[in-house]
Amino acid sequence: MYDRQASFIIDACQYCKWSSEILRQLREGGVQAVSVTVCYHEDFRETVENLIDWNRRFESHADLVMPIREAEDIARAKAAGRTGVLFASQNPSCIEDDIGLVEVLRRLGIMVMQLTYNNQSLLGTGCYEAEDTGITRMGREVIREMNRVGMLIDMSHSAERTTREAIDLSARPIAITHANPNFWHPSVRNKSDGLLKALAERGGMIGLSLYPYHLKGGSECTLESFADMVARLADMIGIDHIGIGSDLCQGHGDEIITWMRVGRWTKAPPATGLGAPVLPPQPAWFRDNRDWEKIRAGLLARGFSETDAAKVLGDNWRRFFASAFLPG
Repeated sequence: MYDRQASFIIDACQYCKWSSEILRQLREGGVQAVSVTVCYHEDFRETVENLIDWNRRFESHADLVMPIREAEDIARAKAAGRTGVLFASQNPSCIEDDIGLVEVLRRLGIMVMQLTYNNQSLLGTGCYEAEDTGITRMGREVIREMNRVGMLIDMSHSAERTTREAIDLSARPIAITHANPNFWHPSVRNKSDGLLKALAERGGMIGLSLYPYHLKGGSECTLESFADMVARLADMIGIDHIGIGSDLCQGHGDEIITWMRVGRWTKAPPATGLGAPVLPPQPAWFRDNRDWEKIRAGLLARGFSETDAAKVLGDNWRRFFASAFLPG
């Protein structure tokens, strides 16, 4: 029998401007674990500075949040009535050109790393490059090293061939932590049917994004449309491979869009076809972390069972993380 008290709410991607208010909202929304971005374009030292900032938050808000260093910490956070925070990098810039930094950063608490952001990296091709040359020589070595130390490979921003090669090359299941299927909303950042099927066949996970640029209808996307997409995706790859990676950017101003898109690699905004660098409003059914139960209600209204809705909201991530974070 389904027991809601035993289930989890886990978000596989957020990049908020963290404040006491937002941390309290995590607790009000019943979020047991959240993956927070600590690197977009930062180098190693700058990423460590972001980790230092989080250590200060853990100290000053010890009643609300605690660090996640291993999968079992998620259950410990829930038992303590706090939200567990695990660190993720959306770019391999934090390892610079040194594979040895993979293990160093894993020991510092970074549990997830993308092999590329939007551009070509030393490891592979990002989704906005004109040519997708796949995983590089260094990328193959870093995949092996991430498998060894228990750092989850994330391909959310990677191009098609690069993503498929990562799925095939990794000895362990990988994740796409924040994206949606292209069949629902065609987008450079969203993923093809073939990729999603290959991901699931190898035991991987996709975290569905609630970021308006990734949603059908943008900020006006309806919960009914989102739930319909989840149902179709579940029919295609199986309910056990689906979670949420909201990509919530709460608290930031529009300037954060320029940082995410441009970083320091160009002097002018790139011609990506994404429009003005404006942070779009969230859909009415997911304004912030207090709205997770609205997603549950939407899935139940669409005909999902309580058990399957719970899997999407976090139980699948908890199961997946239990093996993903173990050293290989």
